[in-house]
Amino acid sequence: MPGRVRAVVVDGELRVANTGAPLDAAGVAALAALRASAKRDTAGATGRFGVGFAAVLAVCTAPRLVTAAGGVAFSAARTAVEVAALGGEAAAELARDARVPVLRLAWPAPEEEPPPPGFATEVRLRPVPGIDPHDLLDELARTAGDLLLALPGLESVTAGPVTVARTDLGDGRVRVGDTGYLLVTGDAGVRWALRRRGDRPAPYGPDDGEVLHAPTRSAEQLSLPARLIAPFPLDPDRRRIRADDPAVDVLVDAAAAAYADLVRRVDPADRVGLVPEPGFPRSPLDGRLREAVTAALTRTPWLPAATGDADVLAPERAEWLDVPADGLPELLAACDPAFSRLVASGVVPPAALGVDRVGAAALAERLTGVEAAPGWWRELYAALAPAVDTVPGLAAELGALPVPLVDGRRLVPGPASVLLPDGDAPAAATAIPELRIAHPDAAHPLLRRLGAADADRDTLLDAPALHAAVERSVDDAGAGLDTTAAARAVLALLDAPAAAPDPRFGSLALTDDDGRPARADELVLPDAAVRDLLDPDAPVGVLGPEWADVSRDGLVAAGVLDRFTVVPFDPDVLHDAEQYPDDGDTPPAVRDLDLVADDRWPAALALLAADRDTRAALLTGYTAWWLSRHVRLDGRLPSTWRLRSATGLAGLYDEIAALPGVDDAVLAAVGVRDRVVVDGPDEVVELLDRLADPARTVSGEVAAAAYAALAAAVADGRVDLDDVDPPDRVRTVTGQVAPTDRAVVLDAPWVLPALDAVPAVPGGPDPAALAELLDVPLASDRVAGTARGTGTPGPWTADPEVAAALAALGEPAPPGRLHRHDRLVVDLDDGGTVTVPAWPGRGDDWHAADPLRALVAALALRRRVRMLG
Repeated sequence: MPGRVRAVVVDGELRVANTGAPLDAAGVAALAALRASAKRDTAGATGRFGVGFAAVLAVCTAPRLVTAAGGVAFSAARTAVEVAALGGEAAAELARDARVPVLRLAWPAPEEEPPPPGFATEVRLRPVPGIDPHDLLDELARTAGDLLLALPGLESVTAGPVTVARTDLGDGRVRVGDTGYLLVTGDAGVRWALRRRGDRPAPYGPDDGEVLHAPTRSAEQLSLPARLIAPFPLDPDRRRIRADDPAVDVLVDAAAAAYADLVRRVDPADRVGLVPEPGFPRSPLDGRLREAVTAALTRTPWLPAATGDADVLAPERAEWLDVPADGLPELLAACDPAFSRLVASGVVPPAALGVDRVGAAALAERLTGVEAAPGWWRELYAALAPAVDTVPGLAAELGALPVPLVDGRRLVPGPASVLLPDGDAPAAATAIPELRIAHPDAAHPLLRRLGAADADRDTLLDAPALHAAVERSVDDAGAGLDTTAAARAVLALLDAPAAAPDPRFGSLALTDDDGRPARADELVLPDAAVRDLLDPDAPVGVLGPEWADVSRDGLVAAGVLDRFTVVPFDPDVLHDAEQYPDDGDTPPAVRDLDLVADDRWPAALALLAADRDTRAALLTGYTAWWLSRHVRLDGRLPSTWRLRSATGLAGLYDEIAALPGVDDAVLAAVGVRDRVVVDGPDEVVELLDRLADPARTVSGEVAAAAYAALAAAVADGRVDLDDVDPPDRVRTVTGQVAPTDRAVVLDAPWVLPALDAVPAVPGGPDPAALAELLDVPLASDRVAGTARGTGTPGPWTADPEVAAALAALGEPAPPGRLHRHDRLVVDLDDGGTVTVPAWPGRGDDWHAADPLRALVAALALRRRVRMLG
């Protein structure tokens, strides 16, 4: 029958009554003989451990036990009297130590009143001085719950006004006072009590002060989440276990197995909270229990599996998905058996269990073998997305996450290599398998977060996979593969108003008018403006009629010729561009000029000049450079012609005929001469040859300008004289051609009348440099003399015509004086005489029969000095 205990304080003594079998003679004999209970292992019996009564000696020296049939008393004082009466060694020992075996001698207690009604036995204790029985009563009230939990045969404990009861709720659940417990019983009398609050476990913490109950409280500290109640063998003081007792190992193993059963009994969401926390053991027994419990939990199936509510996994075979994504393990397990070992969402197995961890990178790698519908992949991405946004570094770990492609057959790793469908992307992807475009049903914003790009027009046109497919498309077509769909997809992507040719797609495989595969940039539109300009031997075919329905803009963007087009400067695209002296800032250029026939350049230049972009390109940079070297006008290079407006080159160069649609700016840009240009030895030689050509009619004025340009090139170092041979003939001031060995360079115009029949080359601003180039002497070195007489000296401005000329020119008067002669005769150093209009005198003075001629000579000399200075 259920037991009850009642404790009260009566007249200063503590009285504890209990129900059940009353104390009998056998019980008294057992207490007095061995302090062991006479009760045997009757199921549910309370008090069979024989440990309770001996504890009373800590508070009382004369305990009494009373039943309805009588009572017995024990007394330390009376026992001491009896021991002393024995004399001998007993008396001597008592003298040395006053402690006596109180419970060895029992006396009748007939005068005691019987226990309270309803109770079989009552223990009556009068505490020793210093101990208040009410304190003992309060202590009992505080520990009543422990007693009820440890002694299953006990139903209630009353301590004064406080009653604590135990209620069996079924299925191993009990309520002790206000606290619920889940009880699990194992082998060898082992029991675990898991505290509960409401419907949830409330495990003990490692520092909650739990101890082994065997069955009452011992001093063996434990740190396990549940209370262990087990019959461990204890030392006589009931504080510590006998560690060397073989029963200890049996009980530890039984406790570990029962603990695994306890864990399985709780809700799956609460199970991991019952795994012992890492830490130092609180006692040797605690260490052994923790080790055994952990081992049992490791090999016992109890972890909730992602495959379903009823499925459990042993930690040693389980896997934990270390990605905080609710529902993801279940999604994976439902799709592929490879994930059947995953624990359920929300379960984080403690590290001590050794559960295999599946990180984000490992998950991505394992997913490459999963076969699932595109919609399932979108669910996967949706489950991962919140974690990627909150967990640092998770996006990088998922870098190899697979993505199903639009063809429905391929699964590729790495969102960064995938394009997200947009507009016409699926059509392009179907035609061009190299494009990794995600299946529309799988597309999710997470893929963009992991590096995927939208498959818009610009992204597709920049895709390396598309470029690779285009690059080999001609080879594929030559091998018999049908590249038409791919070509049409690319052309559709390239279709944009006024799109310029994109050199990346020039290798796109199309077909010519004979049906043969050909690169796009090696074809011309049937009605192209440039078709009639092309050289018959140019490696260009005519686009086949099967492409007539394709947008003209798309074809032109792929490189099919229509009109001349402007492209960024690129030596890989432009003819002879590797020879162009690029300074790093070359403007855009016109391509495909090398395809023009030599006799079609007038029409080609007109076409180039008519378009704003091509006109701007041909006026400068590479295009002008290339045209000046390759254009042929009437079979000759542009540099052999002059503009009609360039009259300063008359006779030296032939005048270009009028070209319809081609103005002087275009002609000058391509190399037609508009002035004398001397930049190197080749141009010096050409110009000297033209000046020396007797078949050309060149005026002295034109010759003077040409010789001045040649002298300037020598003077400033543009031409090294070692690179140029002197000419055999020269052009004189009269426009005639004369042998070089008879000529002089006219450096002083006033000596011209004295030269007689000697040919004079116009010296210009730097006659000395010209004389060196031509290897002829200066005129002033050939002719020298002195004016005869002094004339009429005076200032320059004394002559009205001179003064008026200086004022008109804005020039100051020359230094020195002007000597006027009616007739000026010069006595030459070689003995001859000559009549001249003007001649230099001593210092800065001048002699003149014609003052204005003297002024011109003086000013010319001053200007030359300034230029050479």
